[in-house]
Amino acid sequence: MKFKLAFSLISLGLLSFKPIQGEDPPKKKADNYVKPKYIPVPLGAIKPQGWLKDQLEIMLKGTTGHLDEVYSKLKDDNGWLGGKGDSWEETPYWLDGAVPLAYQLGDAALQQKVLKYINWVLDHQRPSGYFGAITKAEREGKEITLQHPENGDDWWPKMVMLKVLQQYHAATADKRVITFMEKYFNYQKEALKTVKIGNWTEWATSRGHDNVLMAQWLYGINGDKSLLELADLIQKQSFQWSNWLGNRDWVINAATYQNDDQWMSRHGVNVAMALKTPAIDYQRSGNPRYLKDLKVGFKDLMTLHGLPMGIFSADEDLHGNLPTQGTELCATVEAMYSLEKIIEITGDETYMDALERMAFNALPPQTTDDYNNKQYFQMANQVQISRGVFDFSLPFDREMNNVLGMRSGYTCCLANMHQGWTKYTQSLWYKTDGNGLAALVYAPNVLKTMVNGQEVTIKEETSYPFEDEINFVFSSKKAVIFPFHLRIPAWCNEAKIMVNGKEIKSAKGGTIAALNQKWNNGDKVTLKLPMTIATSNWGHNSRTIERGPLVYALKLEEKWEKGNNKVEGDYFSVYPKSDWNYGLLESIIADPAKNLSVSFKPMPQNFVWNLNSAPIEIKAKGKKIPNWKVVDGVARQPVSDRSGVYKGEVNNEVETLTLVPFGFTKVRIVAFPVVK
Repeated sequence: MKFKLAFSLISLGLLSFKPIQGEDPPKKKADNYVKPKYIPVPLGAIKPQGWLKDQLEIMLKGTTGHLDEVYSKLKDDNGWLGGKGDSWEETPYWLDGAVPLAYQLGDAALQQKVLKYINWVLDHQRPSGYFGAITKAEREGKEITLQHPENGDDWWPKMVMLKVLQQYHAATADKRVITFMEKYFNYQKEALKTVKIGNWTEWATSRGHDNVLMAQWLYGINGDKSLLELADLIQKQSFQWSNWLGNRDWVINAATYQNDDQWMSRHGVNVAMALKTPAIDYQRSGNPRYLKDLKVGFKDLMTLHGLPMGIFSADEDLHGNLPTQGTELCATVEAMYSLEKIIEITGDETYMDALERMAFNALPPQTTDDYNNKQYFQMANQVQISRGVFDFSLPFDREMNNVLGMRSGYTCCLANMHQGWTKYTQSLWYKTDGNGLAALVYAPNVLKTMVNGQEVTIKEETSYPFEDEINFVFSSKKAVIFPFHLRIPAWCNEAKIMVNGKEIKSAKGGTIAALNQKWNNGDKVTLKLPMTIATSNWGHNSRTIERGPLVYALKLEEKWEKGNNKVEGDYFSVYPKSDWNYGLLESIIADPAKNLSVSFKPMPQNFVWNLNSAPIEIKAKGKKIPNWKVVDGVARQPVSDRSGVYKGEVNNEVETLTLVPFGFTKVRIVAFPVVK
């Protein structure tokens, strides 16, 4: 992402938009405010276990726990500690993942580290209510007041820091955060009359919804109606994403044009962040039109730009659905956060399925095992990781967008990647409106929280998504009655739910199953989610093999090579040691269950997302396509006809292919041509 570029609203075409009917709700807005469907539990109430704990502990040892020590931009004279160094988005980005990690793992050292930044921000709020790094005007002796808000600096980095403070409050209930935000939002409401949301950069115009989200969060705590007035004001000054997402032309144009015209409105990370805007607007207004905008926009986005691993192309622009387009790591973690907020507000299980698909497939392969290096753009069909231009809309002259490095490509992703796993962990449990508990996405963990005035602990015992059974074991001093919600994924035809070994309910996929009863100490709920093998259709009539929430890619042994760029530092390239140019037999598509076999290995004690840890393999039959070759570093997809079969030259020999879950691969084929 390019920093501090200014774009006018006219150049973005905002003035030509037609506002949707009812877009500006009446001034008395509190009556229209919609309470969230699901309420987050306090940060730290969910403790990761099993493979998820292994992943978070790797992050703690790696850059999530130590980015300020190994990355000079954050390390040197940091502006968020009063210095002249980074005062932009990267320090808040890092804290946005480091803060939840510190409290999920209960790590005192990381808590003290992040608190240093939080305390500086809280302690250095200006009398006017403004906050942030010391500005150039302030160093010249000027003050940031309501009379002179122009002495401040860009609204955008503050939006990220507000998310950091909100999470810190969720962990500690520190009352300073509420007072701080009230004072800042009072300042902002007046200052925006003079220095609008896009006064300094268009990033703030594109991302104003993150500011709106925090204002509405505070309204949910203190009920101050002026916060909804502020939210309306920010929304009016920001890019009209709800209208944009509901208007089908935008996603079609994004698939067609890759020029400078309105590029910020198809910038992949902007779109990922903006997905939650209709839900935020719905929460404030109660207007159901926004939910329709969300549904239309998300479906169109994934239809025209979706990739098999559950994310859309974003290299940096939206770039169609061919499996050789790239996706920026920032786009994945921001899309996950958007889905998490959508789930919270709407309770729509569609977005729960989408969140799991992104988390288990798109997120893991884009970092190294030690969480110290990242890949700016990853491809679905990625037969080599190397320097090159490839087919990206932002290739870079240094050709470093595809390699695995700490500083390769833009370093926004180095700072921002930490929110992916930590916020997914925080989304494992919610409170329900009826004072119950809801498990909406799954992974091993332990929840400890208060229900009806009593402490309840639930241990979620599972290796999901690598197995289809999840056990919830209840602990409490006394019996307690409350509703317990369980999501049944859409890919599951029929789930079985047992209590203490006795089947009490079956439930169809794409629903929320509710158990409302008295829970005793030692009770165990077992959720069985049978995973069937299926195939799905992607760009150029390619096919992907799926089982449950996981998609499967060709297993290729890897050859790693270390390099160095004088500007972007050390990096890794990865190449396959074996052939990759295979098509799947047509019989597999006709009957996947009959023609594919699944095998399992024990979960490793120290789990890492790499080939050695993959606990599942699928055997498939295929034939080699000799003319499918790497050109300019890209394995461009062979075209199939309407029947879905590749008509070019195919070898006669049938070979056995081994597939593993996409998340364990670095080089792979996941979208296969189909051959006879």
